[in-house]
Amino acid sequence: MMSPQVQSSIKFISCSLAAFAITSMPCAAEEEKSAFESAWDVADIWENEEGDYFKLSGRLHQDAAWFDADQGEYEDLLWRRFRFGFKSSFYGATISLEGDFDLNESLSDSYNRLTDANIAWTFDNGATLKLLKQSAGFTLDGKTSSKKLLTPQRNNLTNNLWFTAEYFTGISITNDFAEDWTYYAGVFSSDPEEEIGFTEAAYFTLLALGREFSANDWFDEGVVRLDYVYNKEDEDAGTRDFGHVTSLSGQFQKGQWGLRTDLAYGSGYFDQADLFGVVLMPYYDQNEIVQYVMRYTYLNSDGDNGVRLGRYENRIVGDRGDQYHELFAGVNFFLNEHKFKIHLGAQYASMDDDANDGGEYDGWGVTGALRVYW
Repeated sequence: MMSPQVQSSIKFISCSLAAFAITSMPCAAEEEKSAFESAWDVADIWENEEGDYFKLSGRLHQDAAWFDADQGEYEDLLWRRFRFGFKSSFYGATISLEGDFDLNESLSDSYNRLTDANIAWTFDNGATLKLLKQSAGFTLDGKTSSKKLLTPQRNNLTNNLWFTAEYFTGISITNDFAEDWTYYAGVFSSDPEEEIGFTEAAYFTLLALGREFSANDWFDEGVVRLDYVYNKEDEDAGTRDFGHVTSLSGQFQKGQWGLRTDLAYGSGYFDQADLFGVVLMPYYDQNEIVQYVMRYTYLNSDGDNGVRLGRYENRIVGDRGDQYHELFAGVNFFLNEHKFKIHLGAQYASMDDDANDGGEYDGWGVTGALRVYW
Protein backbone atom coordinates (compact mmCIF):
# COMPACT_ATOMS: atom_id res chain seq x y z
CA MET A 1 0.00 0.00 0.00
CA MET A 2 1.27 3.45 -0.92
CA SER A 3 2.26 5.80 1.85
CA PRO A 4 0.42 9.13 2.23
CA GLN A 5 3.51 10.95 0.91
CA VAL A 6 3.58 8.88 -2.29
CA GLN A 7 -0.17 9.35 -2.77
CA SER A 8 0.31 13.10 -2.31
CA SER A 9 3.16 13.06 -4.81
CA ILE A 10 1.02 11.28 -7.41
CA LYS A 11 -1.82 13.72 -6.77
CA PHE A 12 0.59 16.65 -7.16
CA ILE A 13 1.93 15.35 -10.49
CA SER A 14 -1.56 14.48 -11.78
CA CYS A 15 -2.90 17.94 -10.94
CA SER A 16 0.13 19.56 -12.54
CA LEU A 17 -0.33 17.59 -15.75
CA ALA A 18 -4.05 18.37 -15.75
CA ALA A 19 -3.26 22.07 -15.47
CA PHE A 20 -0.85 21.69 -18.37
CA ALA A 21 -3.42 19.88 -20.51
CA ILE A 22 -6.18 22.38 -19.81
CA THR A 23 -3.96 25.38 -20.42
CA SER A 24 -2.49 24.09 -23.68
CA MET A 25 -5.70 22.76 -25.33
CA PRO A 26 -5.65 23.88 -28.96
CA CYS A 27 -9.39 24.58 -28.90
CA ALA A 28 -9.01 27.17 -26.18
CA ALA A 29 -9.85 30.67 -27.29
CA GLU A 30 -6.94 33.00 -27.72
CA GLU A 31 -8.45 35.50 -25.32
CA GLU A 32 -8.66 32.78 -22.63
CA LYS A 33 -4.95 32.09 -22.90
CA SER A 34 -4.26 35.81 -22.77
CA ALA A 35 -6.44 36.09 -19.68
CA PHE A 36 -4.33 33.41 -17.97
CA GLU A 37 -1.12 35.24 -18.78
CA SER A 38 -2.58 38.61 -17.83
CA ALA A 39 -3.23 37.33 -14.30
CA TRP A 40 0.39 38.26 -13.56
CA ASP A 41 -0.46 41.91 -14.26
CA VAL A 42 -2.10 42.05 -10.82
CA ALA A 43 1.40 42.39 -9.37
CA ASP A 44 1.93 45.67 -11.28
CA ILE A 45 0.51 48.07 -8.72
CA TRP A 46 1.50 51.43 -10.18
CA GLU A 47 3.50 52.97 -13.03
CA ASN A 48 3.79 56.49 -14.45
CA GLU A 49 4.84 57.90 -17.81
CA GLU A 50 8.37 58.59 -16.55
CA GLY A 51 8.95 54.88 -15.97
CA ASP A 52 8.66 54.91 -12.18
CA TYR A 53 6.81 51.87 -10.85
CA PHE A 54 5.81 49.81 -7.83
CA LYS A 55 5.40 46.05 -8.28
CA LEU A 56 4.85 43.08 -6.02
CA SER A 57 7.44 40.33 -6.33
CA GLY A 58 7.75 36.77 -5.17
CA ARG A 59 7.86 33.10 -5.99
CA LEU A 60 6.02 29.96 -4.88
CA HIS A 61 7.72 26.58 -5.37
CA GLN A 62 6.48 23.11 -4.46
CA ASP A 63 8.27 19.74 -4.72
CA ALA A 64 7.10 16.14 -4.71
CA ALA A 65 10.19 13.96 -4.17
CA TRP A 66 10.73 10.19 -4.02
CA PHE A 67 14.26 8.78 -3.63
CA ASP A 68 15.29 5.15 -3.18
CA ALA A 69 18.91 4.14 -2.53
CA ASP A 70 20.82 1.14 -1.25
CA GLN A 71 21.29 3.14 1.95
CA GLY A 72 17.62 4.02 2.52
CA GLU A 73 14.74 6.02 1.06
CA TYR A 74 13.11 9.44 1.28
CA GLU A 75 9.77 10.79 0.08
CA ASP A 76 7.88 13.99 0.74
CA LEU A 77 5.52 16.59 -0.65
CA LEU A 78 6.71 19.98 0.54
CA TRP A 79 6.79 23.69 -0.11
CA ARG A 80 10.25 24.36 -1.52
CA ARG A 81 10.23 28.17 -1.49
CA PHE A 82 7.91 31.06 -0.79
CA ARG A 83 9.15 34.61 -1.14
CA PHE A 84 7.17 37.81 -1.13
CA GLY A 85 8.04 41.48 -1.35
CA PHE A 86 8.17 44.38 -3.76
CA LYS A 87 10.32 46.13 -6.32
CA SER A 88 10.01 49.84 -7.08
CA SER A 89 11.77 52.50 -9.09
CA PHE A 90 11.72 56.21 -8.30
CA TYR A 91 13.91 58.96 -9.77
CA GLY A 92 16.46 56.53 -11.14
CA ALA A 93 16.81 54.38 -8.01
CA THR A 94 15.46 50.82 -7.89
CA ILE A 95 14.56 49.42 -4.47
CA SER A 96 14.02 45.69 -3.87
CA LEU A 97 12.78 44.10 -0.65
CA GLU A 98 11.77 40.46 -0.36
CA GLY A 99 11.37 38.02 2.51
CA ASP A 100 11.75 34.24 2.56
CA PHE A 101 9.09 32.16 4.34
CA ASP A 102 8.78 28.44 5.11
CA LEU A 103 5.20 27.35 4.41
CA ASN A 104 5.93 23.95 5.93
CA GLU A 105 5.94 25.66 9.34
CA SER A 106 3.14 27.35 11.25
CA LEU A 107 2.47 30.99 10.40
CA SER A 108 4.20 32.27 13.52
CA ASP A 109 7.36 30.29 12.71
CA SER A 110 7.34 30.71 8.92
CA TYR A 111 9.64 33.74 8.53
CA ASN A 112 13.21 32.77 7.62
CA ARG A 113 15.11 35.85 6.49
CA LEU A 114 15.40 38.71 4.05
CA THR A 115 16.67 37.78 0.61
CA ASP A 116 16.77 40.92 -1.54
CA ALA A 117 17.06 44.12 0.48
CA ASN A 118 18.93 46.55 -1.74
CA ILE A 119 18.97 49.76 -3.72
CA ALA A 120 20.43 50.08 -7.22
CA TRP A 121 21.23 52.85 -9.67
CA THR A 122 21.80 52.53 -13.42
CA PHE A 123 23.98 55.28 -14.84
CA ASP A 124 24.05 56.88 -18.28
CA ASN A 125 26.91 54.64 -19.38
CA GLY A 126 24.84 51.53 -18.58
CA ALA A 127 26.64 50.55 -15.36
CA THR A 128 24.45 49.31 -12.51
CA LEU A 129 25.59 49.85 -8.92
CA LYS A 130 23.83 47.87 -6.19
CA LEU A 131 24.13 48.27 -2.39
CA LEU A 132 23.13 46.13 0.62
CA LYS A 133 21.72 42.57 0.58
CA GLN A 134 21.70 40.91 -2.83
CA SER A 135 22.34 37.67 -4.68
CA ALA A 136 26.02 36.76 -5.13
CA GLY A 137 25.82 34.41 -8.09
CA PHE A 138 28.62 32.30 -9.54
CA THR A 139 28.91 28.90 -11.24
CA LEU A 140 26.37 27.94 -13.91
CA ASP A 141 23.37 27.39 -11.65
CA GLY A 142 24.53 29.69 -8.86
CA LYS A 143 24.17 32.71 -11.10
CA THR A 144 20.83 31.44 -12.46
CA SER A 145 17.82 32.52 -10.44
CA SER A 146 15.74 29.68 -8.99
CA LYS A 147 12.95 31.19 -11.11
CA LYS A 148 14.79 30.32 -14.34
CA LEU A 149 16.37 26.90 -13.68
CA LEU A 150 15.80 24.12 -16.22
CA THR A 151 15.83 21.40 -13.53
CA PRO A 152 13.99 21.10 -10.21
CA GLN A 153 17.18 21.67 -8.20
CA ARG A 154 20.52 23.30 -8.91
CA ASN A 155 23.24 20.89 -10.01
CA ASN A 156 25.46 19.37 -7.34
CA LEU A 157 28.57 21.20 -8.55
CA THR A 158 26.84 24.44 -7.63
CA ASN A 159 25.54 22.89 -4.40
CA ASN A 160 29.13 22.12 -3.37
CA LEU A 161 31.10 25.15 -4.59
CA TRP A 162 28.62 28.02 -4.59
CA PHE A 163 27.64 29.81 -1.37
CA THR A 164 24.11 28.45 -1.10
CA ALA A 165 22.93 31.12 1.34
CA GLU A 166 23.06 33.19 -1.89
CA TYR A 167 22.11 36.57 -0.41
CA PHE A 168 24.85 38.61 1.26
CA THR A 169 25.30 42.25 2.24
CA GLY A 170 27.70 44.10 -0.02
CA ILE A 171 28.26 46.29 -3.05
CA SER A 172 28.44 45.28 -6.71
CA ILE A 173 28.77 46.87 -10.13
CA THR A 174 28.13 45.42 -13.58
CA ASN A 175 28.22 46.76 -17.13
CA ASP A 176 28.86 45.95 -20.77
CA PHE A 177 32.01 47.02 -22.57
CA ALA A 178 33.64 46.56 -25.97
CA GLU A 179 30.29 45.54 -27.49
CA ASP A 180 30.27 41.81 -26.66
CA TRP A 181 31.87 41.81 -23.20
CA THR A 182 30.41 42.19 -19.71
CA TYR A 183 31.98 42.50 -16.29
CA TYR A 184 30.77 42.08 -12.73
CA ALA A 185 32.62 42.97 -9.52
CA GLY A 186 31.37 42.68 -5.96
CA VAL A 187 32.59 42.75 -2.37
CA PHE A 188 30.40 41.08 0.24
CA SER A 189 30.35 40.42 3.95
CA SER A 190 30.34 36.70 4.71
CA ASP A 191 28.22 37.43 7.80
CA PRO A 192 25.43 34.79 7.99
CA GLU A 193 22.98 37.37 9.40
CA GLU A 194 19.36 36.68 8.35
CA GLU A 195 18.74 40.36 7.68
CA ILE A 196 21.52 42.86 6.83
CA GLY A 197 24.86 42.09 8.46
CA PHE A 198 28.44 43.35 8.21
CA THR A 199 30.25 42.47 11.40
CA GLU A 200 30.04 38.78 12.39
CA ALA A 201 32.49 37.32 9.84
CA ALA A 202 34.98 38.33 7.15
CA TYR A 203 34.37 39.07 3.46
CA PHE A 204 34.58 37.63 -0.03
CA THR A 205 35.03 39.15 -3.47
CA LEU A 206 33.39 38.05 -6.70
CA LEU A 207 34.76 38.95 -10.13
CA ALA A 208 33.22 37.83 -13.42
CA LEU A 209 34.01 38.39 -17.08
CA GLY A 210 31.55 37.38 -19.80
CA ARG A 211 31.55 37.27 -23.58
CA GLU A 212 28.58 36.99 -25.93
CA PHE A 213 29.11 35.32 -29.30
CA SER A 214 27.12 36.04 -32.44
CA ALA A 215 25.71 33.37 -34.75
CA ASN A 216 28.17 31.08 -36.51
CA ASP A 217 28.35 27.54 -37.93
CA TRP A 218 28.30 26.01 -34.43
CA PHE A 219 25.51 27.92 -32.68
CA ASP A 220 23.00 30.72 -33.14
CA GLU A 221 23.93 32.39 -29.87
CA GLY A 222 26.37 31.73 -27.08
CA VAL A 223 27.61 33.16 -23.79
CA VAL A 224 30.75 32.21 -21.89
CA ARG A 225 31.50 33.52 -18.39
CA LEU A 226 34.50 33.19 -16.10
CA ASP A 227 33.82 33.59 -12.36
CA TYR A 228 36.46 33.97 -9.67
CA VAL A 229 35.84 34.18 -5.91
CA TYR A 230 38.30 35.00 -3.16
CA ASN A 231 36.82 34.09 0.23
CA LYS A 232 38.70 35.16 3.36
CA GLU A 233 38.92 32.30 5.84
CA ASP A 234 36.61 32.71 8.83
CA GLU A 235 34.99 30.13 11.11
CA ASP A 236 31.82 32.22 11.40
CA ALA A 237 31.34 32.78 7.66
CA GLY A 238 28.02 31.85 6.08
CA THR A 239 29.84 30.48 3.02
CA ARG A 240 31.29 27.16 1.93
CA ASP A 241 34.83 26.52 3.20
CA PHE A 242 36.65 27.44 0.00
CA GLY A 243 39.26 30.19 -0.18
CA HIS A 244 39.26 30.33 -3.98
CA VAL A 245 36.60 29.23 -6.47
CA THR A 246 36.92 29.44 -10.25
CA SER A 247 34.14 28.56 -12.69
CA LEU A 248 34.07 28.62 -16.50
CA SER A 249 30.50 28.22 -17.73
CA GLY A 250 28.83 28.40 -21.12
CA GLN A 251 25.33 28.63 -22.59
CA PHE A 252 24.77 27.84 -26.27
CA GLN A 253 21.71 27.58 -28.52
CA LYS A 254 21.41 26.12 -32.04
CA GLY A 255 17.86 26.03 -33.33
CA GLN A 256 15.82 23.93 -30.93
CA TRP A 257 18.93 22.46 -29.27
CA GLY A 258 20.81 23.99 -26.38
CA LEU A 259 23.78 23.17 -24.19
CA ARG A 260 24.87 24.52 -20.82
CA THR A 261 28.22 23.63 -19.28
CA ASP A 262 30.31 24.31 -16.20
CA LEU A 263 33.91 23.51 -15.34
CA ALA A 264 34.85 24.54 -11.80
CA TYR A 265 37.49 24.18 -9.10
CA GLY A 266 37.57 25.15 -5.44
CA SER A 267 40.53 25.40 -3.07
CA GLY A 268 39.36 24.32 0.36
CA TYR A 269 40.34 25.39 3.86
CA PHE A 270 39.73 23.97 7.36
CA ASP A 271 38.62 20.35 6.76
CA GLN A 272 37.33 20.97 3.24
CA ALA A 273 39.38 19.19 0.54
CA ASP A 274 40.02 20.82 -2.83
CA LEU A 275 37.21 20.03 -5.26
CA PHE A 276 36.87 19.75 -9.03
CA GLY A 277 33.64 19.40 -10.99
CA VAL A 278 32.05 19.25 -14.45
CA VAL A 279 28.45 19.73 -15.59
CA LEU A 280 27.05 19.02 -19.08
CA MET A 281 23.38 19.87 -19.63
CA PRO A 282 21.95 19.48 -23.15
CA TYR A 283 18.29 20.27 -23.81
CA TYR A 284 15.78 20.29 -26.64
CA ASP A 285 12.87 22.72 -27.07
CA GLN A 286 10.06 20.75 -28.73
CA ASN A 287 7.97 23.92 -28.86
CA GLU A 288 7.26 26.96 -26.69
CA ILE A 289 5.70 24.77 -24.00
CA VAL A 290 7.60 21.45 -23.88
CA GLN A 291 11.33 21.11 -23.22
CA TYR A 292 13.46 18.00 -22.61
CA VAL A 293 16.58 18.22 -20.44
CA MET A 294 19.46 15.90 -19.61
CA ARG A 295 22.36 16.52 -17.23
CA TYR A 296 25.57 14.83 -16.22
CA THR A 297 27.45 15.98 -13.10
CA TYR A 298 30.88 14.82 -11.97
CA LEU A 299 32.64 15.85 -8.75
CA ASN A 300 35.96 14.72 -7.34
CA SER A 301 37.72 15.88 -4.18
CA ASP A 302 41.44 15.81 -3.50
CA GLY A 303 41.00 14.04 -0.19
CA ASP A 304 38.40 12.23 1.87
CA ASN A 305 34.92 13.62 2.58
CA GLY A 306 35.16 16.59 0.23
CA VAL A 307 31.86 16.09 -1.65
CA ARG A 308 28.31 16.69 -0.44
CA LEU A 309 25.26 14.92 -1.82
CA GLY A 310 22.37 16.80 -3.43
CA ARG A 311 19.26 18.14 -1.73
CA TYR A 312 17.18 14.99 -1.37
CA GLU A 313 20.03 12.48 -1.57
CA ASN A 314 21.46 13.93 1.63
CA ARG A 315 18.16 13.24 3.41
CA ILE A 316 19.20 9.58 3.09
CA VAL A 317 22.98 9.91 3.57
CA GLY A 318 24.12 13.00 5.44
CA ASP A 319 27.83 12.21 5.40
CA ARG A 320 30.28 13.08 2.62
CA GLY A 321 32.33 11.19 0.06
CA ASP A 322 35.07 11.91 -2.45
CA GLN A 323 33.68 11.16 -5.94
CA TYR A 324 30.17 11.80 -7.27
CA HIS A 325 28.34 10.99 -10.52
CA GLU A 326 24.81 11.98 -11.48
CA LEU A 327 22.62 11.41 -14.55
CA PHE A 328 19.37 13.38 -14.80
CA ALA A 329 16.61 13.33 -17.43
CA GLY A 330 13.48 15.41 -17.32
CA VAL A 331 10.75 17.29 -19.13
CA ASN A 332 9.56 20.85 -18.51
CA PHE A 333 6.16 22.36 -19.29
CA PHE A 334 6.15 26.16 -19.62
CA LEU A 335 2.54 27.27 -19.17
CA ASN A 336 3.49 30.95 -18.99
CA GLU A 337 7.19 30.86 -19.80
CA HIS A 338 9.19 30.54 -16.55
CA LYS A 339 6.44 32.35 -14.62
CA PHE A 340 4.38 29.16 -14.38
CA LYS A 341 6.08 25.88 -15.17
CA ILE A 342 6.22 22.23 -14.17
CA HIS A 343 9.36 20.08 -13.90
CA LEU A 344 9.23 16.29 -14.02
CA GLY A 345 12.57 14.51 -13.70
CA ALA A 346 14.37 11.31 -12.74
CA GLN A 347 17.99 10.94 -11.68
CA TYR A 348 20.54 8.33 -10.79
CA ALA A 349 23.44 9.26 -8.50
CA SER A 350 26.35 7.47 -6.91
CA MET A 351 29.05 8.61 -4.50
CA ASP A 352 32.22 6.80 -3.48
CA ASP A 353 33.59 7.09 0.03
CA ASP A 354 37.22 6.00 0.27
CA ALA A 355 37.23 6.80 3.98
CA ASN A 356 34.41 4.28 4.43
CA ASP A 357 32.84 6.40 7.15
CA GLY A 358 29.22 6.62 6.00
CA GLY A 359 29.30 8.71 2.82
CA GLU A 360 28.67 6.02 0.19
CA TYR A 361 25.48 6.43 -1.87
CA ASP A 362 23.84 4.64 -4.79
CA GLY A 363 20.26 5.35 -5.73
CA TRP A 364 17.48 6.72 -7.91
CA GLY A 365 15.14 9.63 -7.45
CA VAL A 366 12.04 11.16 -9.04
CA THR A 367 10.97 14.77 -8.56
CA GLY A 368 7.90 16.69 -9.66
CA ALA A 369 8.11 20.44 -9.16
CA LEU A 370 5.74 23.36 -9.57
CA ARG A 371 7.38 26.75 -10.08
CA VAL A 372 5.52 30.08 -10.05
CA TYR A 373 6.88 33.61 -9.80
CA TRP A 374 5.60 37.15 -10.26
